[in-house]
Amino acid sequence: MKRRDFLRYTAPASILPTFINGFSIKAFAASPFLAALEKTALDNDHVLVMIQLNGGNDGLNMVIPLDQYSKYETARRNIAIPEGRVLRLAGNTKTGIHPAMTGIKQMYDEGHVSIVQSVGYPSPNFSHFRATDIWLTGSDANQVLETGWGGRFLDTEYPGYPKDFPNAEMPDPPAIQIGSIVSPAFVGGGGNFGMAVTSPTDFYNLLDNIEENVPNTRAGKELKYIRQIQRQTNKYADVIKAAAAKVMSQGPYPDNSLAAQLKIVARLVAGGLKTRLYMVSIGGFDTHANQTNSGDTTTGEHARLLGNISSAVKAFMDDLTMQKKSQRVVGMTFSEFGRRIMSNGSMGTDHGNSAPMIIFGDYVNQQVLGNNPTMPDAAGPVDNVPMQYDFRSVYASLLEQWFCVPSQDLNRIMLNNYQSLPLINGLACSVVTGIPGVGDNETLISNYPNPFTAKTVLQYKTRGGHTLIQVFDTMGRLIAKPVDRQHAAGTYTHTLDAEHLPSGMYYVRFQNGAAQQVRTMMKVR
Repeated sequence: MKRRDFLRYTAPASILPTFINGFSIKAFAASPFLAALEKTALDNDHVLVMIQLNGGNDGLNMVIPLDQYSKYETARRNIAIPEGRVLRLAGNTKTGIHPAMTGIKQMYDEGHVSIVQSVGYPSPNFSHFRATDIWLTGSDANQVLETGWGGRFLDTEYPGYPKDFPNAEMPDPPAIQIGSIVSPAFVGGGGNFGMAVTSPTDFYNLLDNIEENVPNTRAGKELKYIRQIQRQTNKYADVIKAAAAKVMSQGPYPDNSLAAQLKIVARLVAGGLKTRLYMVSIGGFDTHANQTNSGDTTTGEHARLLGNISSAVKAFMDDLTMQKKSQRVVGMTFSEFGRRIMSNGSMGTDHGNSAPMIIFGDYVNQQVLGNNPTMPDAAGPVDNVPMQYDFRSVYASLLEQWFCVPSQDLNRIMLNNYQSLPLINGLACSVVTGIPGVGDNETLISNYPNPFTAKTVLQYKTRGGHTLIQVFDTMGRLIAKPVDRQHAAGTYTHTLDAEHLPSGMYYVRFQNGAAQQVRTMMKVR
């Protein structure tokens, strides 16, 4: 019997001492505690807010490798953040963040931010359009999907949508995009689960019943008629207005476009809207030139963007805390790709592979997940940050640990079995999300000889279960997958035949459950 069925049918009918997760309780039919447990088993009111950083964010100037600072500075002499200006994170001596991100630092130090290092996917695509599509749909690099990862999740939550929706159980839009186009991330099997709030101005015009004037012409009258029909057919306008009307005041927000979008989200969440997924965005991250100011690299366009994100997110969570709704929300940032290790001659950075993601919220585990990216002694123009975590592992972990999606649904939503990362406190879904720690000195994978000429032996240590080894070149392309199978716990070896590969540096990535490690290998003539 499933836990939900036990709690619904068995426990309420009994009066007996029992134990749940090790705590002794007395189960009564009207027990609020029991009712809360039953609700957790059935559903929750959790919300995920996705912040899209359009253009390809430079992760190395956002999350800075202090333990390899000299190599970082050498690779980026014209844009490197001075070591003394980097914001240090509480309890972490190896990693810091950009000095413009004071709000995120405060949230991290208070225990509400997780930084996930080097997130990407094998064989990345550096086209803005295609890379964005990959991130929104959760596809492989060589795969085109008709549905988005969020839409597939909402398919499991609201089967049959849009038929018979809205209804008493779900009267609200399942997903909302602040922007003129609904994100492909929200497309499910039956269509798009999302609705677009075109802009903050249009949102407040909707609340105040303000309509832009139309010309007194035949075309103007037709436009007015179209708007009238649109309002009549918009099933969700009234529920959005009703939710917003419940919020009489909000906390202060900075004056930037992202903050204006998040202020709307906070108002709708605080107003009780049951919407599960929100998407907001901020552009300008395609920083090929003039990423920093020449006189002070802590200032410039990238600093302005990171400062806007930091201040907007901090104001958003402060507002939700004031509204007593912050525990409903987890947020994340993502960008279609990162930038290369070495800066270019225009005081900018070019399209690259992996970049960090920021996860935030009351239930988020405080951590820097993963190691700082491996920095070469002398970075070249094509050197990329090697991937440590697949972006779909982040999605899968949030679905599992925040939305409490069972494993059989999770694999169907994500179309594969992805690594579970300890992002959310186990209290969110009454599950354990911690993993055995991997010490800095514990080697999970190595190779010998290194450097090598034709072949090298990979030696790896697994705790048992699914074990994956991938080999990437410096552009992030997947070169080989020598191990991808179930293992008993132990130490194993595999001979990698690399005779066909050109000389140069390669990255070998080991993954076993939630543990992963990346090492460098060198092939020579």
